Amino acid sequence: MLESWLDFHRATLALKCEGLDDHRLRLAAAAPSPMTLLGLVQHMAEVERNWFQRVFAGRDVPPVYEEGTGDGFALAPGRGIDEVLPVWRAEVARGRELIADASLDDSGSLPDHEAGHVGDQGVSLRWILVHMIEEYARHNGHADLIREGIDGVTGA
Repeated sequence: MLESWLDFHRATLALKCEGLDDHRLRLAAAAPSPMTLLGLVQHMAEVERNWFQRVFAGRDVPPVYEEGTGDGFALAPGRGIDEVLPVWRAEVARGRELIADASLDDSGSLPDHEAGHVGDQGVSLRWILVHMIEEYARHNGHADLIREGIDGVTGA
């Protein structure tokens, strides 16, 4: 059930980008926010990598995108949706592979500086999946507003 909800929210983010060219995917939400649909997809690639590769699997992997603060929101002039979507999908696939045979009670480890936010250094796969659902749901709300502002499209 948790993985199904996460997949639903992943698909929703992709749907919000469907049919838009790179110019419109770079349009910011509303002043003063610089948030864009393209930036949201990049950000979620970073989030996928962080929670499944770094935290759950304990891998030492670099950020997906080097620009800005490493959160994925900064856009590079030459990088468009044709490059960003496959990178995001690859991060999703890696995450699925890493948890395929895991129990919901298996855990990963947070760095010390992040452990204080959740109250413990160890976080279960169950916690990570619930957090990922929350993260996508929150950002899909942003994506709804951005998309509606671009061309009036609303829903799922």
